[in-house]
Amino acid sequence: MTDASAQPIEGRFGTVEDPDRRGDLFAGSSHGTPSESEAAAIVETMSRFACDGFVMTSSFEGDRAGTRALSVQPAATQPLLVCVAVRKGHAIEPLIRDSRVFGLCLTDPGDRLLSRKFPIGGEPAGADEVDVFDSLATFEMRTKAPLLDRSPLVLDCEVVRHFDLEADHELYVGLVLGGRSLL
Repeated sequence: MTDASAQPIEGRFGTVEDPDRRGDLFAGSSHGTPSESEAAAIVETMSRFACDGFVMTSSFEGDRAGTRALSVQPAATQPLLVCVAVRKGHAIEPLIRDSRVFGLCLTDPGDRLLSRKFPIGGEPAGADEVDVFDSLATFEMRTKAPLLDRSPLVLDCEVVRHFDLEADHELYVGLVLGGRSLL
């Protein structure tokens, strides 16, 4: 703990020893695998996931795309996995298929620009003509998926499973390789 008076936080998925932790969630990792305390901090952050507050991103060979996720939820803690449901038929599908990576960016529901860029249930107008990230500040982590700089929480993931459901959405399960939390 960073402060003698700070108390561990018991969350749905375990105890977080350092509740004031900010920034790169894997800063102390030497091999890209979170330590036990880092994993606990990420698991606590993941327990706060909202249903529709995330944009899923990916890139492959210079092409980038993003879409609003229907839902995001923790899938496992050892290893750290996240499950994402997204609408079928979006331009992001072939990018995830070919790159085998994606990013997740928590968004503010009141952010009108992101609501226009990544509308719920659809692609933005002109999505085929313009890179949707051109007017947005982005950064990259290990997987090189575009991550929204304005997002208070980002996860950088490698696809471990893809489920093509007999429905209008499909599921991606990702191994969390890195992240940043400003929550």
